[in-house]
Amino acid sequence: MSSPRIPFAVFLVIASLLISPSLSQTCSSQKFTSNKVYARCSDLPALKSFLHWTYNAENSTLDVAFVAPPDKPDGWIAWAINPKDTGMVGAQTLFAFKNSKGEMVVKTYDLSSYTSIKESSKLWFDVKESAAEFSGGLIRLFATLVLPEKGKTTLNHVWQVGPSVSNGFPAKHDFQPANLNSKGTLDLVSGESKSDASGDSKVKRKNIHGILNAISWGILFPIGIIIARYLRTFKSADPAWFYLHVSCQCSAYIIGVAGWATGLKLGSESKGITYDTHRNIGIALFSLATLQVFALLLRPKKDNKYRFYWNIYHHGVGYTMLVLSLINVFKGLDILDPATKWRSAYIGILVVLGAIALLLEVITWIVVLKRKSNKSTKPYDG
Repeated sequence: MSSPRIPFAVFLVIASLLISPSLSQTCSSQKFTSNKVYARCSDLPALKSFLHWTYNAENSTLDVAFVAPPDKPDGWIAWAINPKDTGMVGAQTLFAFKNSKGEMVVKTYDLSSYTSIKESSKLWFDVKESAAEFSGGLIRLFATLVLPEKGKTTLNHVWQVGPSVSNGFPAKHDFQPANLNSKGTLDLVSGESKSDASGDSKVKRKNIHGILNAISWGILFPIGIIIARYLRTFKSADPAWFYLHVSCQCSAYIIGVAGWATGLKLGSESKGITYDTHRNIGIALFSLATLQVFALLLRPKKDNKYRFYWNIYHHGVGYTMLVLSLINVFKGLDILDPATKWRSAYIGILVVLGAIALLLEVITWIVVLKRKSNKSTKPYDG
């Protein structure tokens, strides 16, 4: 008697394929309700997407079918040709989504910049026909295009998926690696589709930028403040606390400058993508930290009459930087949107540092009050 586990396992495989068609299909296995057949197809390397097309060189027409799963059932998909560049800016785009009546529609947009996304009936190419349908968790976008440049058979194309549509306008898509890598070149004749690998490099540099700044402004800098605020209370820690404080803050500054420079480079390469608050706080942190470094060189001696004012400046700027650094680290986490474990790990580090600071706060107050008490009860020596 055969084991019942084998057919059950087969059932699980079949069920998983039926539930997740976008994971199991290839472009060559896809069929369309209109029995439309395309000359070529490609399994696109990002966003579980597929592209089918037939190119007619005589009249320079391109029949395309773009198939992709939206982020959510009420989301959108888009396929575009960029006649000038390899990215999103300048892309002449076809969007497919459900309108307010629940009907699938195709809209055309000219993405002149990340901040200027306008519906336009006039694109680099003419759209003779367009349609869309939704079934099985996939949106299928069909279009017949007339290309303006005869003989041009290699195109820069971009594709994307999004979560929702608001007032007939596609909502912003995610900025995960798959979303950033959804671009490439397409040879209409040979059928070769090459992806743009520069996205992987940019994602790595974003992660490096985030790690450097989290370590510098988000961890080392608060530790340096804790050392200065609490260890100097203990006479036995003098002057060790000062050198530990300087070492910690200088290390944070050097690493932070490296992270800041990486961020500036990323910003210059990401035309149209701006994170104003994150960028402005980063510039402010760099400026204040540089002031702190130079202020160290001008630090008056303890008996100098200006030392009191220098302390007010130094402490005020330091605590301002602490608040800004923590805000900006979380701003960066929102932008990078890493796995939850990384945000949780950083919050855990802050909780530990906060607990240590609270404990030391109690201990130092006890020490200070005890010293005052001893001074007040000390017999007067006439």
